[in-house]
Amino acid sequence: MAFMQTAAYILLDFITGMVISIMVVCNTELGVASTMGVSLIINHIVGLTILFGILFFGRKNKTINPPRSKAPWYLWFSGLFGLAILNCNYYTIVYTGASLAMASTVFGQSAVSLVYDLTGFMGMKKYTLNKKKILSLSISLAGILIMASTNEGSFAFAFILLGVLAGALTMTQMVLNSTFSQYKGSFFAARHNFLVGLVAGVLFYFVFSPQQTFQGFKVIGKIPLLLTVSGGTLAVFVVVSTNIVVTKIPAIYSALLLSGAQILMSLAIDATFYDKFSPTLLYGSLLMLIGMAGNIIADRRQKVAIPV
Repeated sequence: MAFMQTAAYILLDFITGMVISIMVVCNTELGVASTMGVSLIINHIVGLTILFGILFFGRKNKTINPPRSKAPWYLWFSGLFGLAILNCNYYTIVYTGASLAMASTVFGQSAVSLVYDLTGFMGMKKYTLNKKKILSLSISLAGILIMASTNEGSFAFAFILLGVLAGALTMTQMVLNSTFSQYKGSFFAARHNFLVGLVAGVLFYFVFSPQQTFQGFKVIGKIPLLLTVSGGTLAVFVVVSTNIVVTKIPAIYSALLLSGAQILMSLAIDATFYDKFSPTLLYGSLLMLIGMAGNIIADRRQKVAIPV
């Protein structure tokens, strides 16, 4: 039964990674049609509206609205990470290229998630390493390095570090959100994440780029409604699902699954809609997933070997 539950969480995590790729395309297209700041604000408004509706109509449902307990103060502010992640990713892509930015972000996610697994950060379950797991993780690292070996962009060390930081912040935000959801429920935690992110986004963009932001909002009425609401709608699924999954499986699994699925879906989108394909990214993402599968097998055998 435990293995089936783990398999279900792994599948949900993989699906979430694919949804993230679609969400990123929608957010990017909305940002191109308006501005990056307007895209962030609109997505948070849409997501917040959906989550308010779910919590209102499901207020008597214990799955949607479970009993809440007092949470540590710092968990209330994890939504602030989104603004920092968005800007880190933007500058990394601009100055290094998409492939190197993706690889550095994946490395940041994987490295930090491994630290969290080994230390039990934020009350997460501690996991140990053995030779088989180290070998499997090395295979995943090889996949990341293969992705970084593409010739796109330039090797600007400072911006690669920024990409690593973006990955580290992404994983940290997921862990904080998931921990917060254990106190408040997945939907409440997601709603609060959107609310904090919206407040931060409005303050940041209207203070630092007010004219550009106002101009961006003026063209919203000319943008197709589906594009306007799709990013925020998909973001609700992503935030709620990661709230559920991240504390249920090792963080390193979550990082590699999300990244691998995201890259594979991005490749499919590029090939289908943009007539582009990168074999290097395909090989790298497959190696990442093979390495992660090796970790799962090692975990499974380790549990079976423990005497009852």
